[in-house]
Amino acid sequence: MIAVMGAGAFGTALAVALARGGQSVGLWARDAGHVAEMAASRRNERRLPGVELPEGVTVSARLEDFARAQTVLLAMPMQQMAGALGAHCASLQGKALVACSKGIDLGTLEGPTGLIARVCPGLAPAILTGPSFAADIARGLPTALTLACADAALGARLQGELSAPTLRLYLSGDPLGAELGGALKNVIAIAAGVVIGAGLGESARAALVTRGFAEMSRLALALGARAETLAGLSGLGDLVLTCTSAQSRNFRLGQALGRGEAFDPSVTVEGVATAAAVSKLAAQRGVEMPLADMVTALCQHKITVAEAAEALLSRPLKKE
Repeated sequence: MIAVMGAGAFGTALAVALARGGQSVGLWARDAGHVAEMAASRRNERRLPGVELPEGVTVSARLEDFARAQTVLLAMPMQQMAGALGAHCASLQGKALVACSKGIDLGTLEGPTGLIARVCPGLAPAILTGPSFAADIARGLPTALTLACADAALGARLQGELSAPTLRLYLSGDPLGAELGGALKNVIAIAAGVVIGAGLGESARAALVTRGFAEMSRLALALGARAETLAGLSGLGDLVLTCTSAQSRNFRLGQALGRGEAFDPSVTVEGVATAAAVSKLAAQRGVEMPLADMVTALCQHKITVAEAAEALLSRPLKKE
């Protein structure tokens, strides 16, 4: 059995894809009422409407119901991961923990694997990330992701266990680079949405995505990640997807900012907290990240879109 902690859209989609591939999957949600709804309807209409839960998916609000699972996917929002791990670390001992969140913890400035290693020491964490939308995975559309783990043997086992007919996993030994790519691209996706929402044009978006990738790479390399990881699915691949599709919540938030419109506060947008964390982390390391700083200021309503554009365009000319 594979357990999925978190019955949001992505966690549910992974459970559906793995069950269709023949796995027995336990889907955990902390809200007993939500679990009752899913059990009765065999759907998760709150988070992933219109998708049937296969017979191989069991839902529960009791993590102990999935005690025999040796692999646990952590599919909760990044800013909730520390609390979830702290509450359930004892019952997770001896299991492989695979983070499926994209972000940086605002309190500790840690990524998912660093957080797992600190809160649940002794466990070898992995991360599953890359260009993917929950709706595509749940519909059985072809998707390729990065599975990154420092333990080569564990990574190989997880790669086989978590692959499915329409879910192709590429193995990496650089979890730091994989998690930074997944986190940092959300910040750039907000900026790309701002560009389109403000009517600044496709050429401006292409320039922003390119310079955004340069920012991502600068910080990731300064923190010890590998350049080839950032150039792969978990970095460049995810960046392209989220900067070009309105399915991305980060992109949609940016569009709303660019248009001067309100955005639904109930929608989790990982890039907002990540932008603030990235600005702090970059300042600590002396890494220049003007786009991340502008996104942080925009999300905190400290500057206007016009002021942000002017500040970026008036920066000194430099070599590429």
